[in-house]
Amino acid sequence: MGEKNDFSQLIGALLDKSMSKEELLTRVKQDFSLIPLLLKGIDHPKAAVRYGCAKVLMDLSEEHPEKLYPHFDFFVNLLESKYRILTWTAFAIIANLTRVDADKKFDAVFSKYYSFLDNDYMVTVANVVGNSGKIALAKPYLIPKITDELLKVQNISTTTHLTEECRRVIAQHAIKTLDLFFDRIDQKQQVTSFVKACLDSPRKNLRATAEKFLEKWG
Repeated sequence: MGEKNDFSQLIGALLDKSMSKEELLTRVKQDFSLIPLLLKGIDHPKAAVRYGCAKVLMDLSEEHPEKLYPHFDFFVNLLESKYRILTWTAFAIIANLTRVDADKKFDAVFSKYYSFLDNDYMVTVANVVGNSGKIALAKPYLIPKITDELLKVQNISTTTHLTEECRRVIAQHAIKTLDLFFDRIDQKQQVTSFVKACLDSPRKNLRATAEKFLEKWG
């Protein structure tokens, strides 16, 4: 059966829900040659197909990053998608691929990845922050640069889609991420100062996260 027929079957199964995303993931893990069909599905006009394929690719990147690594540039380009959900998916997949990034492809797009910290949408910024722990653990030599980027969340400007409360949520994500590799951070004083500044936050969860961090690291 040709690729065109395979793709049509895949699309049909996602649209009529005769195949769940979990079933599709299982099928792809049994036959990795189906990956190009998922990549093609990302561009489909129907949301069920577009996001179904995206979810399977994201899950696949967790379990088999080496199978998606040849398509690294595809996911970098996906960061510019007009669909924010696909941008968020790309953040996660790229972070997962850093575990197998022998060619240091991520290093070349570091600035592009972290440029989204200036985005107008809280969830976009939070995705960059939240995925940074995976990148730091996969590429410890980038920890100084990653830490510098995460500390910038203190200076995020509010927008129509990013309120003061959103800034507090992002700060909370940043503290949780920094906690994952604080023992390897050179800028401990700057990080600790940032966390201490959150102790007086009107956001209860942020205060609790800051307190827990300081109890652990002093």
